[in-house]
Amino acid sequence: MRILVVEDDPLLNNTLCYNLTAAGYSVDAAMTKSIAKQLSIKQDYDLIVLDINLPDGDGFDFCNEIKESRPDTAVIFLTARDMESDQLRGFELGADDYVTKPFPMSVFQKKVAALLARLSRQYGGDCYDDGNLFVNFSEMVATLSGEVISFTPMEYRLLKVLIKNTQIVLTRQVLLEKLWDIDGNFVDEHALTSAISRVRNKIETDNFQYIKTVYGMGYMWVGGIKK
Repeated sequence: MRILVVEDDPLLNNTLCYNLTAAGYSVDAAMTKSIAKQLSIKQDYDLIVLDINLPDGDGFDFCNEIKESRPDTAVIFLTARDMESDQLRGFELGADDYVTKPFPMSVFQKKVAALLARLSRQYGGDCYDDGNLFVNFSEMVATLSGEVISFTPMEYRLLKVLIKNTQIVLTRQVLLEKLWDIDGNFVDEHALTSAISRVRNKIETDNFQYIKTVYGMGYMWVGGIKK
């Protein structure tokens, strides 16, 4: 699970990152809204821990932007603003929890663990299954209509990025950046085009479409619709 901590207090930011990393999560830190936006464009997060009063913007606005582009990303507001109206606004924007400062770190960690465990159950952990295509990313096994199909490691990475951003148009540049980040090696345009083509050939049978080309923009996972 990957978490983004958006908090402008350096000590609290460091404390949160230290404790969440010690609990086994992969954690990135941002102290401003602009840095948080840059990180969220390059990386998908399972959870964003978000302060409201940021030096260059409003956490409510950032939450709204995230929920519009990646509705599956969980958000926990972490703020000194304890007015009922602020809490209601946070939940109306789609926040999963609203924690007011000060707070016990041990209780906050339990909240994070419970939320991420619920999300893992809700979204099937590291698997994708639509009744026709099944992919287990942890074990790198897949079936189509019950028949075993094989993917290369690069194809599994591509599938995971696309599936995690269902119904979101990903530009070629964004895909290249995400695949490069995951693999640690450079992925060029030709490799991406070839991987897209191979994956389509393997899963788009019997008039099912999984990957839609959005001309002039990029690609979008549409999840096995009839052509």
